[in-house]
Amino acid sequence: MFVSQSALEREKEHIADFAPEVAWVTKSGETDLAEPIAIRPTSETGMYPAFAKWIQSYRDLPLKLNQWNSVVRWEFKHPQPFLRTREFLWQEGHNAYATREEAERDVLIILGYYEYVYKNILAVPVIKGKKTEKEKFAGGEFTTTCEAYVASSGRAIQGATSHYLGTNFAHMFDVHFEHPDTHEKTFVHQISFGMTTRTIGVMVMVHGDDRGLVLPPRIASIQVIIVPCGVGASTANEVKENLTKTCLDVCNRLKGNNLIDDDDNNDNSVAQHHKSSTIIRADTDLRDNYSPGWKFNHWELKGVPLRLEIGPKDLDRNQMVAVRRDSGEKLTISLEGCSKDNDGNDKMVVRIIELLNQIQQDMYAKAEKELKENVVICRKWSECAAHLAAKRLLLIPFCGRPNCEDNIKRDTTLDDGTAEVGASTMGAKSLCVPFEQPKGDEQLKSNDQCIHPECGLTAGSFTLFGRSY
Repeated sequence: MFVSQSALEREKEHIADFAPEVAWVTKSGETDLAEPIAIRPTSETGMYPAFAKWIQSYRDLPLKLNQWNSVVRWEFKHPQPFLRTREFLWQEGHNAYATREEAERDVLIILGYYEYVYKNILAVPVIKGKKTEKEKFAGGEFTTTCEAYVASSGRAIQGATSHYLGTNFAHMFDVHFEHPDTHEKTFVHQISFGMTTRTIGVMVMVHGDDRGLVLPPRIASIQVIIVPCGVGASTANEVKENLTKTCLDVCNRLKGNNLIDDDDNNDNSVAQHHKSSTIIRADTDLRDNYSPGWKFNHWELKGVPLRLEIGPKDLDRNQMVAVRRDSGEKLTISLEGCSKDNDGNDKMVVRIIELLNQIQQDMYAKAEKELKENVVICRKWSECAAHLAAKRLLLIPFCGRPNCEDNIKRDTTLDDGTAEVGASTMGAKSLCVPFEQPKGDEQLKSNDQCIHPECGLTAGSFTLFGRSY
């Protein structure tokens, strides 16, 4: 957690990127420290001296380490819970390889893992790409990223990054091995990668609405909540007891059913998330000191994907009402005892799992539609401001030079710099150079110039720009 100033300064180029955000300990009680101690902004200084001891031979490679820990970045302006916080928990990985090819391959493989988490678990679409020279990880050779989009604010947010560090840090910390053929001292190729608790904030911002959280079924701690309703002071005790018994029975059927799921090999299947058994995370709300309406609002606020309502009339009809949190759609589902389908599965449980799968898919489809509708190709500088005001992200022809990037941000800024970071008056920054470039009639032409009017250089690629958290 603590790093000495001298150790931190070993990686000057790298740490310069974090310098404004490093928190320093300068006192022990009332006594000034002889040397300030930094609260760790990142872990290279702590880990790589150990790499130098552990790696001696090519047989020690590849070395792959992952850790969960917290780091501190002292964001002085406008911290936001989960999105930009002064301390955050993250997963960070640090790998070392004998060759560049191995390292670059794993950079992209790991970025694919992050994309999988966002797409198949959080139901959040992302744009994969490479950071510009200005935005790449300081001290590394290149950075790849997953960028998400929040439609309500029109801002992008960095979801996860995977970096190829080359041999830069290996030279700093003397991490080398003896080459098996030449027997020469050879520096390792390194990568680092990380994903933080920001993922929670991204999911909340992408799916949430004015009534509270909207959680994808695969991430929800409670996937189904069962609420008895239609009970009043005049309702007979026998009816109340029967209603409670039915609610508990439905809950137990959902929680304890070992279902053979037809979608077991489908990444979009909620059941696929529980490989040992397809248990649905269900619960009941049998509290008698709150009205059904209060309970409905309570569980909507918490984002539970599916609510099952059972009342006396539903018992008479041997049915229950399912209400989707994402769309508000209501459906009638048969209770039918424990009737089985042709595979021997409980039909009611099969229907609920199908519904949860559909919710997961629909939430992703909705977010993907919003993303695609709000990423526009813009070739004219005069149109940039209007697109940004309309909360869109821009794919623009860009030369890639850092000073040109600064000019784009400067000339799309509408305030004096005191507004919240990423607010509607802030300038556009580069997000990434997408791996998937526009094709066909929209592809970059050989004579396309960088979009900024002061540049005049040939554009190297379409680069994604936008306001960002």
